[in-house]
Amino acid sequence: MDRLTMTDELEAIDDATIIKRKIDHTLARFSAAHDELEAEEAKKRERRERLALRPAALLEQTRTALQRVVTTADPEPAEESAPQTRLQEKKERKTKQTAKAGRIAAAVVAALVFLSIGSAWGAQTWFDAKFNNVASLDEDSADIQDAAGQTGDENFLMVGSDTRDGAAAEDGVGDTEGTPGARSDTVMIAHVPADRQRVVMVSFPRDLEISRPECKRWDPATSSYTDQTSPAQKIAKLNTAYAVGGPQCVTKVIQQITGMKINHFVGIDFNGFKSMVDAVQGVTVYNERPVDDETLGMVIPQAGEVRISGDQALNYVRARHVKGDPTSDYGRIKRQQAFLGALLKTVMSKDVILDTGKLSGFIDAFAKATFGENLGIKQMMTLAKSMRGMGSDKVKFLTVPTTGEANKRGNEVLVQSRTKAVFDALINNTPLEEKAPAPPASDTASPPTSSAKSGGAKKSSSSG
Repeated sequence: MDRLTMTDELEAIDDATIIKRKIDHTLARFSAAHDELEAEEAKKRERRERLALRPAALLEQTRTALQRVVTTADPEPAEESAPQTRLQEKKERKTKQTAKAGRIAAAVVAALVFLSIGSAWGAQTWFDAKFNNVASLDEDSADIQDAAGQTGDENFLMVGSDTRDGAAAEDGVGDTEGTPGARSDTVMIAHVPADRQRVVMVSFPRDLEISRPECKRWDPATSSYTDQTSPAQKIAKLNTAYAVGGPQCVTKVIQQITGMKINHFVGIDFNGFKSMVDAVQGVTVYNERPVDDETLGMVIPQAGEVRISGDQALNYVRARHVKGDPTSDYGRIKRQQAFLGALLKTVMSKDVILDTGKLSGFIDAFAKATFGENLGIKQMMTLAKSMRGMGSDKVKFLTVPTTGEANKRGNEVLVQSRTKAVFDALINNTPLEEKAPAPPASDTASPPTSSAKSGGAKKSSSSG
């Protein structure tokens, strides 16, 4: 044999063998690298397949566990035991049946927990993805008083918009030709303190006189802000804030008046409002007398407890010229507060919570009709559960203190000292006084401006 074919790397070899071995070594390295890459790709494929099949696999594992518990035969005895009496046999059968029933119950509970967690996660993900997020908050505002002290408080600013975009004639809300743009017919704060020991709902009249700050222009047709700005206006109505500056402008105004840190904004379009009521098959409200509006007609023809449909509910919260009610906006605020409480009570009742069709229908309708910021299933459940679990002494409905009479400009005017006392009590989580003293004449001389909030506690009673 040729000596060169028998040598190893320790012996002298010729140039051809050196080149051949370099090529072999290079090919070996390429082969090793290829094998490593292939192994990594195989692991990735396996991981992807495992993740894709995880939900189905978990369900299959749960089903298999149930089957195994139900169908597994009793084990054969290891050795033949002595004959048993009838009483002993009966006791043994009962023991085995009890053990099997326990295993079945445990497996069923585990399956239900697994499925309910999966369903809840799916509903939350679906809703949060469907909800229309719109920039609405101003959490770094200088108007917020003692921001650190408000940590843990949940303050929901709820605005009912009466934009006519997309409304049908039968909806009874008008159209964009007769009523262009969008206005905030309802402005309300829902305050849930960090200790969750009470809920306070404070409403603001739509014609409240305010000092409106400079705001970005709002386009209700596209639910977005433009590059233009609306200049500040020293004297304006509250509902113009939403009309010119949308959610962010309303938030700025309310934080200016209250000193509270608004951390949730909920906008509700009246055009889609009634579908939420119809989804839960109506809401029960109580009225001392029929609700007959000069503009909308007969809304509720009878007094007492009445279950109203979506169409009735829409007119119920919009009615401003109810016969026999000279207070106009204040009467409507009371109806809106009563209706909101009734709606939340209905949604959190067993009739809705345990009815998949009603609950999913309400969530779907709510997602379509609402918009805002920092709002989802968890946040709304915080508000709903807080209101459901408390008695009437723990849930307060107020109206921001005003003089109760419109000024020469047709605006409602705040009573500054009592307004300050109400929101100081909410910020500091101190009791709300049941009665407030008559305001000094100087309290109502000028429209509201941003001012510091400090101790004190009062409750609005003049216009609630």
